[in-house]
Amino acid sequence: MIAVDMHVHTVYSKDGLLSPEDIVLKHEEKGLGALAITDHNAIAGALAVRDIASFPVIIGQEVSTPEGEVMGLFLEREVPQGLSPLQTIDIIREQGGLAGVPHPFDRLRGQSVGEYVLKEIGDQLDFIEGFNARVTLPGHNRRAREFARSRGLPCTAGSDAHSGYELGRAYVEMPPFDSKEQFLKSLASGRIVGRVSPFWVHFFSTYAKIRRKMAKG
Repeated sequence: MIAVDMHVHTVYSKDGLLSPEDIVLKHEEKGLGALAITDHNAIAGALAVRDIASFPVIIGQEVSTPEGEVMGLFLEREVPQGLSPLQTIDIIREQGGLAGVPHPFDRLRGQSVGEYVLKEIGDQLDFIEGFNARVTLPGHNRRAREFARSRGLPCTAGSDAHSGYELGRAYVEMPPFDSKEQFLKSLASGRIVGRVSPFWVHFFSTYAKIRRKMAKG
């Protein structure tokens, strides 16, 4: 069995602090077996991590839509932002990727799709993020798992790390995999392990945005 954190951000996200090198180092420190790098509207960070990693790296992306974020895994090309959730899912699927939704019921984040949209697109999804360590209220993660069960969908879990402190705070313990198909089979038999991060980790994201603006200025 390996531990797979399926929601990790690099400095290629405007609110991320981790360089590809930082992620490789922290991965080893925290005993993880694989990672999904899921930057906001970019896959360059995931590709950079994969280039230097000795462990499996899933190329992912959190894609912004007008109705909330959609997540793609096993991507080959960057998915454009700003399209509808269904259009975004189609583009993910066209390139052989898996489509899901991160933190779908987190009402404290404007990027969450919410129940109405989720019901509309549920039949087109491959997975639901069942545990996100940055979700403040435990009930929001619980509702995500309940929705996944109602649709027969497997659940991913991730730290949603934007800093080294957060990496590995949530993951799925699952059999090793070497393909998208095997990933789905392993995920279905996996076990979610996670701790919700303290609320103050969101200040890491604020600091990253401020640092980036100062560097540009």
